[in-house]
Amino acid sequence: MDLLIAAHSDVGIKKKVNQDSYLIKVAQTNMGKVCLSVICDGMGGLSKGELASATVIRVFENWFEKDFPAMMAKGFDKEELRLAWDNIVLEQNQVLAAYAAKSGTRMGTTIVALLIINNEYFIMNVGDSRAYLLDTQLSLLTKDQTFVQYELDEGHITWEQAQNHPQRNVLLQCVGASDVVTPDYYQGPVYPDSTFVMCSDGFCHVLSPEEIFKYLNPQTARDEQTMKNNAVALTELNKQRMEVDNISVIVIRTVQRG
Repeated sequence: MDLLIAAHSDVGIKKKVNQDSYLIKVAQTNMGKVCLSVICDGMGGLSKGELASATVIRVFENWFEKDFPAMMAKGFDKEELRLAWDNIVLEQNQVLAAYAAKSGTRMGTTIVALLIINNEYFIMNVGDSRAYLLDTQLSLLTKDQTFVQYELDEGHITWEQAQNHPQRNVLLQCVGASDVVTPDYYQGPVYPDSTFVMCSDGFCHVLSPEEIFKYLNPQTARDEQTMKNNAVALTELNKQRMEVDNISVIVIRTVQRG
């Protein structure tokens, strides 16, 4: 299976610094083509959010280049993957918290990471960045780790109330700013002619699921240039609707060889 990939990140209309960071790595292995993609949405005063997200991205990049090949050499194991990603989260939570304490500030980052390997996907999520799957419809693969999502799950508020809730951006977990961080994990099969969309929360606040599907579904965005153009178009639509956050999106389309 081949992969078509596009990405776009924008500082948005209000912030002076883009605190989002992203990573896309593709490698040919003994199990075929493998893709790791990660989006981190940083938060903190001045440039601290940018530092937090970029730091975690570099750790994932080092893991993919140095540790992942050794994992593949002895046979890919999903539990070993989970343990490795748990360790990254634990260590970076401590590293960022220690740096923030030393500098007298608070800083942290969300993480959504996607590994496509051997016709399967594995996702880790901390915070409120998201991963979607688009085939014949749009499916949200992750669940936001937010106060509003918790209230929604408990039945305390309706979906309509959640859309404009004053505490919509309050995270329950954040790497670097939480005493304990417990990532959520998701996995499933990967089929040809599907599209994965990963994004920071700034990308999806003011867009409807129908709009995301319309622009980025695999029947519409069939090549990398169209994927890129439509990602940019949705970003600009966000800005026209006065989204004030940074905006980042990765689009990965699966294509059957031959």
